[in-house]
Amino acid sequence: MHNSKKFLVRLPEAHCRNVVFFVIYLVGILSFSSSGLFAQGIGEYLGGEDVLYAETKQVNQFFRRFNGEEDIEGKRYYSGNKGYRNPKLRQKYLENLFDNQNRGISAADKQAFINTVNGSSNPTFLDFHGGEWFAEVKAQFNYQGKRQEATLFLRLQEEKVGSKWILTKAYFAPFAKLFDSDTTGGMPFLHPMSHELDFMNLRRVFQDNKAKVDQFLARGYQPDYLSILLYEIKNSNLRFETVNNVKFHFFQVDGWYFQLAKFSRPGYNRGWLIADLSKATPQEKELLTEYIFYEDE
Repeated sequence: MHNSKKFLVRLPEAHCRNVVFFVIYLVGILSFSSSGLFAQGIGEYLGGEDVLYAETKQVNQFFRRFNGEEDIEGKRYYSGNKGYRNPKLRQKYLENLFDNQNRGISAADKQAFINTVNGSSNPTFLDFHGGEWFAEVKAQFNYQGKRQEATLFLRLQEEKVGSKWILTKAYFAPFAKLFDSDTTGGMPFLHPMSHELDFMNLRRVFQDNKAKVDQFLARGYQPDYLSILLYEIKNSNLRFETVNNVKFHFFQVDGWYFQLAKFSRPGYNRGWLIADLSKATPQEKELLTEYIFYEDE
C-alpha cells in the first residue's frame, strides 16, 4: 500500500499566499461579471424588482413608467406591443414612483390615486403634449449687485412642427415688495367725480403718492412680474446666473394634483418622483394654482 504522503506536494508559504490571493481575485472577477447578468436576468427570476426600483433618471422616463410604456430593463413599449400599458406592470411602477420619505402622502391617498389612474374601466395616462402641467424653475439672478432667486413658470407650446417651452409667469421678491402697500381704510383715492375735472387730480396719483401708486389700482390687481423681469433684463439691470431647482405641477388626473421633483440620494427611491399628492376639486385646483403662482398674497 502506497503512503499517500508521498503524493502530497508541500508548497512554500509564499506560494500558498499567492494562490489564496489568486483565488480571491478570481472569485471577485466572477462575481463582478455575473452581477451584470444578474441585473439583466432579475426581471425573469425575481419579477424585475431591482430594475423596477432603479432611479427614474428623466422626466420622459417618468411619463413612460407612469403609463406602463417601458419594460423593466428600460426598453420602450409602443402601441401594438403586448406589454404596452399593461395594468400589472403599471401597478408595480406606480407603487414605486413616489417619494417614500414624504410622510405627508398617506398610504390611503396613494392607493386611491393608483386605483384612479390604473382602474380597469377608465385608466388615466399622462400626455406630454396634453397641457395641464407646467414647470416651476428656481433661477439665480444678479440684481443690483446682489444674488437673488426668481421663480419662473414655463409650459409647453405646440408649434406647427414640434413644441417648445415658453415662459408664462414669474415671481421675484424685490418686485413684490414694490407692490406691498397697505390697502386698508384711509388710503387715498380718486373721487368719483374726477371725470368732471378732466382727471387733473391724477397729480395725486403720480406725484404726491407715487410711492403708493398701486393703491389706485383695482381690487385684486396682480402685477405682471414677468414683464418687469424682462424689462429689467433688457435694460441690463438683471442678469441670469444659474438654475437652482426644477419641479413640475400636474393637473391632468381628474380629482387630483401631484408634484414631481428630483431626489438625489442613495438607494433605489431616487430620481424623478411624486413629491406631493392631494385630492383636488376643480375649484380647489384653481385655488392651488393661484397659490403656486403667488397670486394669493
